[in-house]
Amino acid sequence: MAALRPALLPPALRGPAWMVVACVAFAGLWVCIRLISEAMHPMAIVFWRNLLGLLWLLPMLLLTPGLLKPERARGHLRRAASGLLATYGTFYAVASAPLATVLAINYTAPLFATIGAVLFLGERIRIFRSIALLVGFAGMLLVLRPGATGMTAGLWAAVVSALATAFSLVAIKALTATDDPRAVAAWSFVLMLPVSFLVALPFGPWPEARLWPLLVALGACAAAGQLALSRAFAAAEASAVMPFDFVRFGLITLAGILLFGERYDAQTLLGGAVILASTIFIAVRERAVRAELRPTAPPDT
Repeated sequence: MAALRPALLPPALRGPAWMVVACVAFAGLWVCIRLISEAMHPMAIVFWRNLLGLLWLLPMLLLTPGLLKPERARGHLRRAASGLLATYGTFYAVASAPLATVLAINYTAPLFATIGAVLFLGERIRIFRSIALLVGFAGMLLVLRPGATGMTAGLWAAVVSALATAFSLVAIKALTATDDPRAVAAWSFVLMLPVSFLVALPFGPWPEARLWPLLVALGACAAAGQLALSRAFAAAEASAVMPFDFVRFGLITLAGILLFGERYDAQTLLGGAVILASTIFIAVRERAVRAELRPTAPPDT
């Protein structure tokens, strides 16, 4: 983790830089999932992701006594629960469906988060955000093409992952407002590990020797990605970092083509671009609305 140095950059660039680091790490994570899933069930891979990811974070935890405060564990449970469901959905989808298609569906998470904020938090939604939501979901229809292509188990898992990720993103942003982003990342591994161990038990034996380098890389990518994502949200507003998520789309699409021989049609790529553009617009629009509602200081007298 010492190699992650966006904190050395000027403040305005730290959030975007951390987001790019997260994108690279998550792209590597998806490649590892696909390769490992050829010999191991995705439900078992989730356990190794949590165990080895936590081991990668262990030096940071040992060098920062008191980073994980037991009294804060309860506050992280909701994020861990939604994160675990999102992880299972993502791992199953990545193992069994085209990578760019899964990613395009995953990009709808901020759209679902906006709807959740309206339904459960009482937030108002204005005309421009409503239009962006409709455009985003139209992009998802371009990707899924209901009626034209069958909804496989992998694609359904991607939809479940997007819904769970929506709750996880909201929780991460709320937690990083009060907690150290390193603690936010670490708590997710700590709380998810026992449950993922129990779920993994029916799904296979000890990993083959040839899988260990990939599993170690999987844990490293998971730890780096979660840590970088938490730092990105802590360093800047979503509107400042979301545009840089296009890096993840490019890397994962290229990985699917170059490493796994996947082929994507124009509708899938266009749908993914439309979804990403709508989420960026919503983030920028929310920032503008907050700026309008922010009280101004009274003039000096």
